[in-house]
Amino acid sequence: MRRAFAFAALALCLLAPLPMREIRTEAATPARAECVAEVTSRRFLHARNEDAELPMASTTKILTACIVIEDCPLDEVVTVPKEAERTEGSSVYLRAGEQYTVRDLLYGLMLRSGNDCAVTLALHHSGSIEAFAQVMTERAHAMGAEKSYFMNPHGLPDGRHRTTARDLALVAAYAMEHETFREIVSCKYYEPRGWKNKNKMLWEYEGATGIKTGFTVAAGRCLVTSAEREGMKLVCVLLNCPETYERTAELLDAAFSSYGMCKLCDASAGYEGYAIKYDFSYPLTAEERRALEFRTVSLMPLPEEHGALAGQMEIYLENNLIFSQNLFII
Repeated sequence: MRRAFAFAALALCLLAPLPMREIRTEAATPARAECVAEVTSRRFLHARNEDAELPMASTTKILTACIVIEDCPLDEVVTVPKEAERTEGSSVYLRAGEQYTVRDLLYGLMLRSGNDCAVTLALHHSGSIEAFAQVMTERAHAMGAEKSYFMNPHGLPDGRHRTTARDLALVAAYAMEHETFREIVSCKYYEPRGWKNKNKMLWEYEGATGIKTGFTVAAGRCLVTSAEREGMKLVCVLLNCPETYERTAELLDAAFSSYGMCKLCDASAGYEGYAIKYDFSYPLTAEERRALEFRTVSLMPLPEEHGALAGQMEIYLENNLIFSQNLFII
């Protein structure tokens, strides 16, 4: 289908997500808030109380690690500050004056949930906990986690320190796009320091690739898990759940069985005789694949020169525009 539409330029566009769904399960106790999202598209395949603002305990460290990975050289040597020694809660027992690389501290942060590692990294990055917390909030908002506010790098209780299941899924999906982050959270043992990953999902769930556990009395049991099967990458977020591992497995199993990645655009093949620049894949159920609608919007008059902008292709699902990109003359 073609229709006249005047514009100067059209860009690649992944549009607003579809309305959130809820996967119906009956075995494990649901979390107070939970969701499952596909990493590359950010489509939410399951959501329950996803916008409830809650504490998130040590799942906070996902964002801490992501910021440090982006901003600090991994082989840089850091001297443990006095403020980090004997930090409350879980630790790797750092002592003031000891020296570790940023890489070592990141493994201690994510595998052993070291609050002392979190403090050391935050002070190394920003000079103060307050300054680093401000960076955390700003970065989270830039990732789309607009209801999240951070007061510290580790998740110890603070009434102002909060997120939502939806926000945390967006942060986790962003973090999983970093190769270094993926390497760290998928590591079962960090041999240089003898640290074993606390995340049981790496041993107990097929396709698990990370990410982070968390617990405080205020937050309850929290778990963010990433898993991949048949090319589909998912993150599952549970906030305040009595059966984190069982519930996560249940939700991931349901998502993997209901959805599959479907390649809707192939840049090497083009589209209806036009050239396109981007591949695009999206998680869909079998029923949804049959309901897709592709539309073409063209310029008038149609340009003739090679490489000229010719229009735009659009993909709709359930009357929602989920993706669009430019078409070019071959």
